Amino acid sequence: MLMNSSLSLLPQTTFEGPALAFDFPALHIGIAEYAEGPTGCTVFYFPDGVTTAIDARGGLVVTCGNYERNHAFCFAGGSVYGLEAASGVTAALFEQRATALQTKASISSQHVALVSGAILNDYGVRDNVIYPDHQLGRAAILAARPGLFPLGTRGAGRSATCGSIFSLAHREPSGQGGAFRQIGSTKIAVFTVVNAVGVVVDRQGQVVRGNRDPKTGSRRSPVEELEQRLARGEGVTTAFGNTTLTLVVTNQRLRSAELRQLGRHVHSSMARAIQPFQTINDGDVLYAVTTNEVDDARVSGAMLGILASELAWDAVLKS
Repeated sequence: MLMNSSLSLLPQTTFEGPALAFDFPALHIGIAEYAEGPTGCTVFYFPDGVTTAIDARGGLVVTCGNYERNHAFCFAGGSVYGLEAASGVTAALFEQRATALQTKASISSQHVALVSGAILNDYGVRDNVIYPDHQLGRAAILAARPGLFPLGTRGAGRSATCGSIFSLAHREPSGQGGAFRQIGSTKIAVFTVVNAVGVVVDRQGQVVRGNRDPKTGSRRSPVEELEQRLARGEGVTTAFGNTTLTLVVTNQRLRSAELRQLGRHVHSSMARAIQPFQTINDGDVLYAVTTNEVDDARVSGAMLGILASELAWDAVLKS
């Protein structure tokens, strides 16, 4: 069995293919993968830190950190073992800060970077136990740059799938998606990694990814599939180990209560795009963050929730 300790793994940090270009200088994004998995991690880095609210739902949530203020977020494959990648991000940022001091002054808490992490289970589509480790997390944060987010089967979404609710044979590849919008000086972006038991649904209500019959190529909605199976007297079991990880980012100044509600609003809205969502076999996590850079009185928390919810749907479709 192939595993991290038996191989000399080389992180890949540059990629070709579709990507979202966006204008949010306070956010840097780094991607790193092991082709041998394949598996990977996606890191969102805020050099000046962000106020954070977390909304975690479903029966299989696995996270670390979950601080009220963060400098980075690490989304990774590898199930619970992928949390090690977050430690690599933390170590690399600590070393950067300590080096930047260029003094013999003692290291203190002000030099500690706070990193939160969440994982998805991507073992179901491969025959090894390679996971995003300390080295891969370091590589991702060192490669972080502003303004570009690779889409599809990249980073944490390298081996992600969706639509396995009724049969593993009916699942399809998914990945990571993002969307961005600016209104005046207010910026808002949503990034998501879809590894869901549910299917992806477009705005016309059509299933566009997941629950695909390999014989006919057709896709059915979960309700339609369930009704047909029950009519035939068949039992229904759902696949184990699924997760959708999401980051909602704005520069609009928000109170803590407003930020928490923004996260709840957007996370709830994602049930339109992923059906079913937040099941007992999902570990869905959403981080809502603000850089608190602008204070536009015209942009309320409710307005942000509406806009971010549509961006979240766009992000899921782009995954």
